[in-house]
Amino acid sequence: MSFPLANRLSAETSPYLLQHANNPVHWQPWDEQTLTLARRENRPILLSIGYSACHWCHVMAHESFEDEGVAAVMNRFFVNIKVDREERPDLDQIYQTAHQMLARRSGGWPLTMFLSPDGTPFFGGTYFPKEPRYGLPGFADLCQRVAEAFENRRDDITAQAAELRQALADTTPEPAATATAFDAGPLAEAEAQLARGFDSRHGGFGGAPKFPHPTDLAFLLARKESGSRQMALTTLKYMCEGGIYDQIGGGFCRYSVDERWEIPHFEKMLYDNGPLLALCADAWAQSRDPLFARVAGETAVWVMREMQAPDGGYYSSLDADSEGEEGKYYVWDRAEVERLLTPQESALALRRWGFDDPPNFENRHWHAKIAGPLDDAEIPLLAAAREKLFAARETRIRPGRDDKVLTSWNALMIEGMAHATRVFGKNEWLVSAQDAMDCIRNTMWQDGRLLATARDGRAHLDAYLDDHAFLLAALLELMQAKFRSEDLAFAIELADALLARFEDRDAGGFFFTADDHEVLIHRPKTGHDNATPAGNGVAAFALQRLGHLLGETRYLVAAERTLQLFWPHMSRSPGGFGSLLRALEEALTPPVAIILRGPAVEMANWLCALGADPRRLVLALPNGIAGLPAALAKPESDHVNAWVCQGVTCSTPTEKLDDLNH
Repeated sequence: MSFPLANRLSAETSPYLLQHANNPVHWQPWDEQTLTLARRENRPILLSIGYSACHWCHVMAHESFEDEGVAAVMNRFFVNIKVDREERPDLDQIYQTAHQMLARRSGGWPLTMFLSPDGTPFFGGTYFPKEPRYGLPGFADLCQRVAEAFENRRDDITAQAAELRQALADTTPEPAATATAFDAGPLAEAEAQLARGFDSRHGGFGGAPKFPHPTDLAFLLARKESGSRQMALTTLKYMCEGGIYDQIGGGFCRYSVDERWEIPHFEKMLYDNGPLLALCADAWAQSRDPLFARVAGETAVWVMREMQAPDGGYYSSLDADSEGEEGKYYVWDRAEVERLLTPQESALALRRWGFDDPPNFENRHWHAKIAGPLDDAEIPLLAAAREKLFAARETRIRPGRDDKVLTSWNALMIEGMAHATRVFGKNEWLVSAQDAMDCIRNTMWQDGRLLATARDGRAHLDAYLDDHAFLLAALLELMQAKFRSEDLAFAIELADALLARFEDRDAGGFFFTADDHEVLIHRPKTGHDNATPAGNGVAAFALQRLGHLLGETRYLVAAERTLQLFWPHMSRSPGGFGSLLRALEEALTPPVAIILRGPAVEMANWLCALGADPRRLVLALPNGIAGLPAALAKPESDHVNAWVCQGVTCSTPTEKLDDLNH
């Protein structure tokens, strides 16, 4: 057999794949060469999906993939493929769903799937230990048993494969026979469902582990019912005071392992921090609680300090581990705190951050949370203590950083930075967001096509629905912070690409992959939010808004057809449809759009006064901008004029700012 005897990952861009480039496992990337090899050799595929900040991915790598004996078994029986789930969310989505169908339980990372040569899975799991424990078999033994099953039970595997492919196809929503008139029922039911699951003691929903679910929080924060808004504010308050938020360096971790938001899984993901930054800005705008302003500011500073590349793009994540231990970079010994600070600073820091309580991390270390009150007079003293602890922490060995630039995650952070700019007026945040957008446009937009990932100047992989939809939404937010003609032109190109390459013209909605994407065992089209919003929901929302701004019916029709497709599912059970519900709400009541024309300096004052109400769009178009679409090409003036539009109706212009805030 002409089977390769080399690991091929050294040429990849993914830091996660590069971490495995020196494994004795003959890892292959997911590409046509590898898949052709599996089919030609009639060998099963061992597919391992993970990401660089994943703790249990590291554990399985150290235990099994770096072990010569385990690698020999893997190399003997399988074509071994390693995939970064952040670069290939299409593959991750398909095989996570397949795992759930085969194992009848949810998946996770690392995802370990055994595939027939045609890519159809027949067995799988997540983490497997090297030796039997946790009720799991040892990995090398498991590999041998799976290989034997593939050799001796091929007919059963073939029959199961046909059933699995049909089950995957059945997950694609079918359109209703007739169009339905939308109503607000799913919005009210979603509110009620979230209220039933709300943890009034600690905030959040359900028990441990607790995830931020920013899409649900944004939905609640925008409700008219004060109780719903309070659920969101309470949750954000406990998160901002807990250990899921890095009290020393800023930024949110991925989730809390307990119900109190106290001890996180320490990895920091870009996709969490963008939406949470925007939420903290809106929470401050509603409550004027200084906690939210502080956390928003510290998070924005963390992003610019640690997550922004010199060319403007935002990096993907920070690892949970350093020196082989989870959380080691972030936790403290009380004696170290007392040594670094003055007695007065130390006494305040110990009380404020809970270091005078028993250890809360592995019974021997402390992780900072807000545990005690703080008087206004103590704020400068605590700031000095925080600065000293931060400086000391900077001398430690840092967690690994995944420095690839992902289009979709950059879009979420750009949107968060732009929205926070509109609330707080911080120009440096706007510059950061514009630099990131320019990086994406210059690096990822090539010959009229969007790419998904880049590292060290090399961009590749066709972009997905989320990349296009999130970027369109980010551009709409960025244009409201400061209008640039190139952003509008880019938004129109992206909207047209969504309709041309992703829309299901027969049934409505958008596929996750483009029409010329490689053929996989399934082409997903989903509406549920996960850790990130659903691409269908964000696409419908953004196309709807752009359609109203430009008077472009193609965009409005595509958004309506998306809502029609998912309407039966939202009507029956709206939980998890937060981003589609946001689009539904604006389909029922189109957003107010305010178009400003006039001198740039005077217009800046109007923008500041109008703030950032999520229920309306504000575009400030200074005199001198040429080539505007007809719907935006309002007459220039020596004074600011404002047109208020909703749907297809616009008011007569006004020169009075007070008219807009009534």
